[in-house]
Amino acid sequence: MSAEAWIIGASMTRFGRYPDHDVIDLAADAALAALGDAQATIHDMQVMAVGCLSEAPNMLGQRLQKQIGQTGIPVYNVANACATGATAVRTSILAIKAGEADMALAVGVEQMGKMGLLGNAGRSRPKPAGFTPSGRYGSVMPVEGIIGTQLMPGVFAQVGMEYAYEHGGVGLEQFAKVAEKNHAHSTLNPLAQYQKRFSLEEIMAAEMVAYPNTLLMCCPTGDGAAALVLCSDAKLATLDPDVRRRAVKISASVLTSDPYVPSDMADFDVSTLTKLAAATAYEKAGIGPSDLDLVELHDCFATAELVHYENLQLCEPGGAGDFIDRRAPWRDGTTPVNVSGGLISKGHPIGATGVANLYEVATHLRGEAGDRQVDGAKVGLTHVIGLGSACAVHVLEKAAS
Repeated sequence: MSAEAWIIGASMTRFGRYPDHDVIDLAADAALAALGDAQATIHDMQVMAVGCLSEAPNMLGQRLQKQIGQTGIPVYNVANACATGATAVRTSILAIKAGEADMALAVGVEQMGKMGLLGNAGRSRPKPAGFTPSGRYGSVMPVEGIIGTQLMPGVFAQVGMEYAYEHGGVGLEQFAKVAEKNHAHSTLNPLAQYQKRFSLEEIMAAEMVAYPNTLLMCCPTGDGAAALVLCSDAKLATLDPDVRRRAVKISASVLTSDPYVPSDMADFDVSTLTKLAAATAYEKAGIGPSDLDLVELHDCFATAELVHYENLQLCEPGGAGDFIDRRAPWRDGTTPVNVSGGLISKGHPIGATGVANLYEVATHLRGEAGDRQVDGAKVGLTHVIGLGSACAVHVLEKAAS
């Protein structure tokens, strides 16, 4: 029987702009803080995985070691689009489950600066038969704003509009309510890149980027890092009682990619690979969506979050509009989603995001989230999508007292 994996140390830098740091400085800050949180040192680690989309080919993990300690352990440099950080964590989990390591360090980092709206989707998505510039949704709902659909805002705008087309009760207001919630949540998170509340009217009236996503419904780029220290259950039993008390169990770690679909619209099918990952994670963890006390999901754009309510089974099929209308995903709702502020307001340094989501949920399960704490949180889920395509879902559980 394979070992279980536990989070015993967790940290993240504040997301933002760091012109006086380089990517190694950011990664080192997060790594050393996570080691300190775990009452451990780099000499206790038996494997390290470092996720960074821009620097993975440049041996970033080994360069990080030169700053925090070279111990000769295996180092994995990971790149998997926006799922990069979560994939680095999963790499460490697999080493523990395989019995090759008792303790592991996983780091996610990115230094993006002001590089504008998230970039090109890499290839043009095929258009349905009869597609016109205004889309199949009619001239009153143009898909494009100031950019085209080959860029990420356009890709996710189309995902949202397809959901709105297929289901009732979803329109600009429902998508804007997602951003309203996340901006409000960020005001309680001192590590969020932006911490400003906006009214629903301000969000809908902001500059249109790709309908229905206005500027305030899009995640920013930025810099930041997050890190986790993981250990096996056998190792956990030998550690300090305070470390054991704060430990968080990883009940499921799932990574999926696009299944083959014989269709011209198979590219960038964010729903299918998310549904597959979620269903597998629930089965592995032995829970259902109703057991979740909080969720950190991939809201690169407001349209993405709303669609993922259904993909993660947080609402009934076709019920995402009603889910946000009745405030279910607010911090004081039935299923809090993106209490951190989400990517929309917390920020999205690509390689750091998947690790930061795990940091957020672990912090709540430890009861250490301060003003944003979800009371009594015992089970949480994290989700991240990397177009290319990859989806990582993790289920975390509070340690038994």
